[in-house]
Amino acid sequence: MSENRPADPGEQRGALVRLVTRLIVAQAAAAAAIGLFFSKRHLPSILFTLAIVAVLCGLAVAARTGSHAAWVAALATESALVLFGVLRFMTARYVGGTLLAIITAGVLIHPAVARAYGSAPQPGGEPLAEEPLGETGPG
Repeated sequence: MSENRPADPGEQRGALVRLVTRLIVAQAAAAAAIGLFFSKRHLPSILFTLAIVAVLCGLAVAARTGSHAAWVAALATESALVLFGVLRFMTARYVGGTLLAIITAGVLIHPAVARAYGSAPQPGGEPLAEEPLGETGPG
């Protein structure tokens, strides 16, 4: 029998980190499939696609750690891939893995995911120190 109790914060954190990791792995697979299928045996395109896949696989390994630095690296990489994908779409009408990069960046920006990676304040945590402004005294 299952109980209706709130999930343990550690379990939720782990689930969000796994979600981001799976999205990055799916993005690597999609980039490989699309990039290699449309490369038309053009060696530089094949090498560039393989480099992107290698970077995404490395990013998935880093994101799995759940550290704040991994979140920053993932967000920076996904932002760069979104910008590159939009530029590539405007110049060559090639989409590649841009849609998954947009989705992954959106997931990374979500506050719950940012908290899971330790980059946002926890709800109900200690508020910022608010000290009243006192009188400064005479002159």
